[in-house]
Amino acid sequence: MGVRRGAVLRNTVTGSCVRNNSRAPRVADGSPLPGRFARRANPGAVLAGMLAALGQAPVSLPWATLAGLVIAFVLFVRTDAPRAAAWVGWAFSAGYFAASLFWIVEPFFVDPLRHGWMAPFALAAMAGGLGLFWAAAGWLARWLAGSGWSGALAWAVCLALAELARSYVLTGFPWALIGHVWIDWGPMQLAAWVGPHGLTLLTLLAAALPVAAWGKRRALVPLVVAPFVALYAFGVWQADRFIPEPGQIRPVLRLVQPNAPQHLKWHPDHALTFFERMESYTAAASTPRPNLIIWPETSVPTILNHAESALDRIAAAADGVPVVFGIQRLEGARFHNSLIVLDRAGEVAEIYDKHHLVPFGEYVPAGDLAARVGITAFAAQQGYGYSPGSGTRLIDLGRLGLALPLICYEAIFPQDVAAAPERPDWLMQITNDAWFGQVAGPYQHLAQARLRAVEQGLPMVRVANTGVSAVIDARGAIEAQLGLGEAGYLDEGLPPALPPTLYARTGDRGAAIVLLLLLLGLLSLRWRKPIDGSLPRA
Repeated sequence: MGVRRGAVLRNTVTGSCVRNNSRAPRVADGSPLPGRFARRANPGAVLAGMLAALGQAPVSLPWATLAGLVIAFVLFVRTDAPRAAAWVGWAFSAGYFAASLFWIVEPFFVDPLRHGWMAPFALAAMAGGLGLFWAAAGWLARWLAGSGWSGALAWAVCLALAELARSYVLTGFPWALIGHVWIDWGPMQLAAWVGPHGLTLLTLLAAALPVAAWGKRRALVPLVVAPFVALYAFGVWQADRFIPEPGQIRPVLRLVQPNAPQHLKWHPDHALTFFERMESYTAAASTPRPNLIIWPETSVPTILNHAESALDRIAAAADGVPVVFGIQRLEGARFHNSLIVLDRAGEVAEIYDKHHLVPFGEYVPAGDLAARVGITAFAAQQGYGYSPGSGTRLIDLGRLGLALPLICYEAIFPQDVAAAPERPDWLMQITNDAWFGQVAGPYQHLAQARLRAVEQGLPMVRVANTGVSAVIDARGAIEAQLGLGEAGYLDEGLPPALPPTLYARTGDRGAAIVLLLLLLGLLSLRWRKPIDGSLPRA
C-alpha cells in the first residue's frame, strides 16, 4: 500500500519518527537535500574544481586546493545515490582539468589558421575525458559508504585510485595530479617515501577527515588535523637538511637554451640562426671549461642520417668537450626522436630513442595495427609519426657517471624513471617546451622534474628550448636556471646524489598496495549490513 507524501513513518529499527517527503532528494544520512542546492551542486562542483586547480604551478597555492577539495567532499556527502556522486565528481574534475590544463590549446595556435579551431574542442575533450576517472571514483565512493569517517575514507581512497589509474591507463597521463600541488612546499619531500600517489592520498585525507570530524564531534578536529601538521613540519625539516658535498670538485655542465619559438623553429629562414646561436654558446670561453654541454630536444634541424656537416660544426665549437643534443633520426622507414652523445673526438658515442611518445602528438595510437588491414596513413612503420625506442636505459658519461636520459614527456612518468636497469647517478631531461606556451605548461613541466628528483634522491638537469632550463638538486631545489623566454647558456656544477629513497626502491607499488588494502577494508564494511538491509553508518 502506498504512503502519502508528508506522512509520519516509524523506523522499525530505531523506533524514531521521520517524515516522508518522497519528492525531496535525500542525502546518505537520510536528511533532505534542499532543492536549490540540488540544482546548483554541479555548477558549484565545477567552481570548486577551478579553485582546486590554483594549487598547480605557476600559481602554486595548495591552500586553494584544500579549500576546493573540502567543498567537493561536502558536495559528495550531500548526494543521495552513486549516480549523483558520479556527476559531482565529473563536474569537479571538469573544472579542475579545464583550469589546470588550459595550456594544451597552445600547440593548436602554432599554426592558428589551420588548427586554431580545434583548441576549445581539445580542451573540452581532455577535461571531460579525464573527468571520467573522477566520476567513477565518486560513484564507487558513494556505493561504498555514506557520510562520516567511512565516507571521508572512501572518497579519499577512490579519488587516489582514480589518479593512480589515469597515470597508467592508455599509456597514462599523470599531469596535474592532486599531490603535485605541494611541489615547492615542504610536503614535497614526503614523495621520497610515498611518491606522488601517496601525496595525493594524504592531501585528500587532509581535506576530508576534518570535515567528517566537524560533522561528528568538533572537539576531534584538532586531533585529526595534528598528524597532517606534523607531516608538513617534517617535510619542511627535510627540505632544509644539508646535502653533503662530495669530496671532489663538482663536474661542470653547460646548459644551452636557444629560445626558438615553435612557429620559427623549423622555418628555413630561421633554423640556421638558432643553430648558430647554440654554436656560439657552445664555443663561449669559460674557466673552468665545462665537462659536458647539453642542447635541447630536436635542437639540430636536420636528420641524423644526413647531419655530418652539422656534427662537425658542433664538435668544432665544443673543442673537445662532449655534447648531448636532440635530433631526429631515420631507421628504415621509421623516425625516432633521439638523444645523441657526441664524444670528445666528435663521434657519435650513444644514441637514445624516446620510448614513451605523446599520443596523437608524436604518433597515432593503433596506427601500425590499422596498417595490417590496409589503413597506412597513421602507421609509424610507414613513416607517419615517431616510432618508440626500446625502453629506459642509461648512458655512460665517464667522469659524470651514469645518466638516465629523458626526452620531454618522459619526465612526467615516475614509473619510467623507476624502470631504469640500475640506479643512475643523475637524471637528464632535454625538452622543447615551446609547444606549451608562456603561461602554465612550462612551469608545470619544470615542477614535475623537481618532484622526480625528490622521489629518487637524485639531481635532475633539464635543458629546454625556450626554458625553463635548470639544475635541480636531490631535494628538488633549483640551484640555477635560465628563465622562460631567455636565450643564453648556463654553467653549473652537477649536484651530488642522496642515498636511494624508499620510493626509489618500491615505486608506485607501495601506494597501490595501501590503497587496495583500504579499498578491501571499505568493501568489508559495505558487505556487513544491518538487519534492515541498509548501509552501515560510520
